Amino acid sequence: MIRRKWPAAGVGVLLAALTAGLAFPSAAVAGEPTGQDAPQVDLVLDVSGSMRTRDIDGQSRMAAAKQAFNEVLDATPEEVELGIRTLGADYPGDDKKEGCKDTAQLYPVGPLDRTEAKTAVATLNPTGWTPIGPALLKAAGDFKDGNGSKRIVLISDGEDTCAPLDPCEVAREIAAKGIGLTIDTLGLVPNAKLSRQLSCIAEATGGTYTSVQHQDELTDRVNELVDRAAEPVVTPVATEGAASCAKAPTLESGLYTDREEFGQQRWYRVDVLPGQELRASVSVAADRAVNPDYGVLLRAVTVHNREIVRGEAAGTGRTDVLSTGLRYPKPERDDDDGDKPAAETVCLAVTNSFSPGSGVKTTPGLPLELTIDVVEGPDGSSDVASFGLGRGWWLLGTLVLAGFLAGLVWGWLSRWRFAVWRTS
Repeated sequence: MIRRKWPAAGVGVLLAALTAGLAFPSAAVAGEPTGQDAPQVDLVLDVSGSMRTRDIDGQSRMAAAKQAFNEVLDATPEEVELGIRTLGADYPGDDKKEGCKDTAQLYPVGPLDRTEAKTAVATLNPTGWTPIGPALLKAAGDFKDGNGSKRIVLISDGEDTCAPLDPCEVAREIAAKGIGLTIDTLGLVPNAKLSRQLSCIAEATGGTYTSVQHQDELTDRVNELVDRAAEPVVTPVATEGAASCAKAPTLESGLYTDREEFGQQRWYRVDVLPGQELRASVSVAADRAVNPDYGVLLRAVTVHNREIVRGEAAGTGRTDVLSTGLRYPKPERDDDDGDKPAAETVCLAVTNSFSPGSGVKTTPGLPLELTIDVVEGPDGSSDVASFGLGRGWWLLGTLVLAGFLAGLVWGWLSRWRFAVWRTS
């Protein structure tokens, strides 16, 4: 039985290889990684009173965080500019107004002096409130201008105590600025409410949330996030779609971000020459509570509002991100008179059917990410996949021929074995 499964597995690998050309389009023009400026990381540490609790490998949460920070500082790549911000480290009183101002830059974002940074961390003692929202607002201003990656790593053991300033709303406002700032969050307590809040903060900016309960897990995760900041990344270009195709921005190949209100339609324009193929995809994220049953529609239409092709996706509340895409190959002109062919303007319309939950703010709009790729289209003798086998009948013919030859060989071997058996 195992031998009979091998050909199927081989076909699967072949199909994956043949379609690789479709899965990985050519490099984008807009939003490419530049690598000109140093990546920047701001570690934001909760130093509130609850960090005294001794439940991480027999030591306090603060002690575990300090040890993790020392190891992270030793392992930080030379090219990364790193800073440290605290929240709840200085005010021990009961005045909420004062407690919610308690955030400070312990070590400025810049070239790392490991000894100085470790000395600053060693002075920390669990003290006050948990002003996550105010700390994130301040942390967003800690970074220098530049096109390098910017990342906040927030480590906390409790929920924000400075309502009504919602840290999730703060994260959405940071994302809406289009500055390419990512917030990753780590929770030191397996608490459902804390998990929801930290997850919401991370998802609003395209970051990640991780729950850690051991010191080595904390060290490994923070190291991983700092290293990730040093990797070349594609920074999306902020754009603003219009209410109609006539007023829409013209986009080149690249990665773009926008914000779309609930139930809104956003328009963009792309120029496509004869012989080229437009490939577009869009993702819309529900970064706040929404009602179940929603969808995303991406349409390519002409300037005269004739639909060319569409892609759509639907959700039922099980996922926070919906994605869909489309392809439009524009044929070559038959009457090639030597003149430069005129480009066709294709209008892309993005529509969503998300609806907000009860009491949920509708502004800013939902995060939208749009990928545009204009590539050379397939010619008449081959397809965009490799070696002309992208068309199904070529692959089918190849498999039929291979099966026929294998059958002939097997039949000849069977007759030969039978003849040998009779003579013996």
